[in-house]
Amino acid sequence: MTIFYEAYDNLYVNLTNKCPCACEFCVRNEEDGVGEGNHLWLEREPTIEEIKKDFENFDMSKYNEIVFCGFGEPLERIDDVVEIAKYIKEKTGKTIRLNTNGLSDLIHNKPTAHLLKGAIDIVSISLNAPDAKTYEQRCRPSFGEKSFQAMLDFAKDCKEYVPTVILSVVDCIDKEEIEQCRKIAQDVGVNYRIRTFI
Repeated sequence: MTIFYEAYDNLYVNLTNKCPCACEFCVRNEEDGVGEGNHLWLEREPTIEEIKKDFENFDMSKYNEIVFCGFGEPLERIDDVVEIAKYIKEKTGKTIRLNTNGLSDLIHNKPTAHLLKGAIDIVSISLNAPDAKTYEQRCRPSFGEKSFQAMLDFAKDCKEYVPTVILSVVDCIDKEEIEQCRKIAQDVGVNYRIRTFI
């Protein structure tokens, strides 16, 4: 199983293949891996012990950040993300980023942003649409149209607990939508990032 993999001068953590979305532009629709992670489909979810053991195989001086992002939604395993992030931070002091679809509150049916306090330095949340209807069509969340507002609410909550919060879009969406999404990020009061579509 590929748990840790290198990409973009960072070390990425692949904890799960579960995801409540089926985004039309998701890289796993086209590829089996990213960067040095040639095969990110997990035969099963690794245990905490397996993750910690695998972590010891990497030279942390090589990486800018540790990033929770694989072939699934990391916050499907939010408690494990927090435990592993704190473990890595204690060992290395590295910046820890979480890439997420922002639907953790719906996944767990409770507020969850507060759990990230002290574990995550940067949370990057995929916006990818300027309104609930487009989001539902493009990202196909299992929770339906309420997902868009839940994602924005999660972003607002994260501002209280995480030093840097980013709403991001892929550059393959319409340019007008990119600007509409920029305005949403400004209204929420978080950073905005346009990601290159792989």
